[in-house]
Amino acid sequence: MGSGLPKDAFRLTRTLDVITAVLTGNDYDVVIGYDVADGLRVLHESSEGLSGSLTGRQLVRPMSMPVTLAELAEILRAIVATRDVRAALVVDYASRLTSDGQVDPEARQLHVVAEKLAHAAVPLRREGSRESPLYNPVIWLADQEHDLPSWLTAIDPVRVISIPLPEMDVRERAASGLVPVILGYNELDHASKLAAHRHFAELTNGMSLRSLIEICRLAADLKLPIERMEDAVRCYRVGIRENPWRNPYLKEKIRSGYEDIIGQEESNTDRASQAPILGQNRAVRKAMDILVRSAMGLTGSQAGSTPGRPQGVLFFTGPTGVGKTALAKRLAQLVFGTKESYVRFDMSEFSAEESAARLIGSPPGFIGHDAGGELTNAIRERPYCLVLFDEIEKAHERILDKFLQILEDGRLTDGSGNTVFFSESIIVFTSNLGVYKEAEDGRRIPIVTPGTPYKDVEHLIRASVEDHFTKTLGRPELLNRIGDNIVVFDFISREVGQKLVHVFLKNVCQEAFRQLAIRIEISENAHDQIAERALASLDMGGRGIGNVIESMFVNPLARALFDLPDDRSAATVTGLVELESGWQVELA
Repeated sequence: MGSGLPKDAFRLTRTLDVITAVLTGNDYDVVIGYDVADGLRVLHESSEGLSGSLTGRQLVRPMSMPVTLAELAEILRAIVATRDVRAALVVDYASRLTSDGQVDPEARQLHVVAEKLAHAAVPLRREGSRESPLYNPVIWLADQEHDLPSWLTAIDPVRVISIPLPEMDVRERAASGLVPVILGYNELDHASKLAAHRHFAELTNGMSLRSLIEICRLAADLKLPIERMEDAVRCYRVGIRENPWRNPYLKEKIRSGYEDIIGQEESNTDRASQAPILGQNRAVRKAMDILVRSAMGLTGSQAGSTPGRPQGVLFFTGPTGVGKTALAKRLAQLVFGTKESYVRFDMSEFSAEESAARLIGSPPGFIGHDAGGELTNAIRERPYCLVLFDEIEKAHERILDKFLQILEDGRLTDGSGNTVFFSESIIVFTSNLGVYKEAEDGRRIPIVTPGTPYKDVEHLIRASVEDHFTKTLGRPELLNRIGDNIVVFDFISREVGQKLVHVFLKNVCQEAFRQLAIRIEISENAHDQIAERALASLDMGGRGIGNVIESMFVNPLARALFDLPDDRSAATVTGLVELESGWQVELA
């Protein structure tokens, strides 16, 4: 798009061609181009033979001539040093002079020559000209600034010019020339065509014009109709055609998912791998509502078109051991159909500033930069997934900036400059904020306790979460991105605790039969003993109940079974005895 064109004229042009046109329009006599694939060629010369006099080679347009980097360095010297010819050298694909961050010795020598010439170049003055001194430039076209040595780009004579990604109006004008290749476009009326241009521009926010071209080619190759432009953009971003969010069975799975997760279908209580989330009906319902919104394509609809953002964002908070992580796993399996679609990051491991590199990868030049980041690699490999960030309050503030980018734009750039997209994922944060506060002497004082009405628990915990983000962290914008998706979990009640004791004990007996072929029965007396001890501290939730059962029942049971004869096929636990050395089960 040139300044001399009419406002409604638009032509997609390569950066190299634009630079050549600009130089030609500014009275350059000769423009030489070079790239590592094809070598040297003439991009422009005002009269025949000018390029040969500078390069010492017989160059014929549009043919290319291979040259070594050492020979290119000499040509660079000749172009910069001449005072008789207005000339420029354009090095295209300059990023390819390096490989995995390692610079070839000849390429390094070329960069050193360029640095020295930048300091020693002699200005060119045209006869009779009163303008400022002019220089014959060398223009490097690189993907990213750090693809060139920092000692070259940082010196004063060198200017780094970043080409921004196209704005909305540019993408919309580009769409007018690209979208017509999509099936069904020509049948639209004028107003619908303009709407299609705008919609495509909105969908491709943050993308280059080259990406727009490839998306339209992809849509044409897949014969996707104009109504499915979103599918073409999604497929280009994540590289997968199948979209679980448009699975016709997803609505039915979500419809029955609530009863399945809270355990209203009795059969589920007999399967350890599908244990219900007990006592958290309100939290499960709110989480399911967010899934319904995503399945219907209404995520972010109140703010207009917001393409690219994650399909769902959930902030699970509440007491420990009440099912926050378990619910995240169940949601992942419900939507994406497999447990492998669940990715967890323990944010207590990311409390140091430098740990951000673990998530997105180290920048080029640092050890391990080519390995990528744990988070970006996981999303690149499996774009349809649920990502759980456990104990988010323990993450370093620098990492919170990454979350802000994910929630706002739905994308993240790794240390190597590659972009991954979170547009098809579910993001879940968990936290224990609001349950305890720290006293002046360092002790943890409970803010809410078991038995507190759920409305009070929800109010106090939500207020604590908001206070943490706005006052403690000073990051209200992150809280705004989470919005009303804060899901507060309740304490485990005594009634729910009784059910959990029953489920956990049944799991132990089933595993003993599966591993040892021994059928274990638990007497009512032994069951009551275990329940009484396990329910003594409900503030630790289901995990606390499980820990009590492990130490009080599982460990002594394992010792007792170890001493049984190999042909024993059944045993009944009649009671438990607490000794100085620990618990002991009584078998009959």
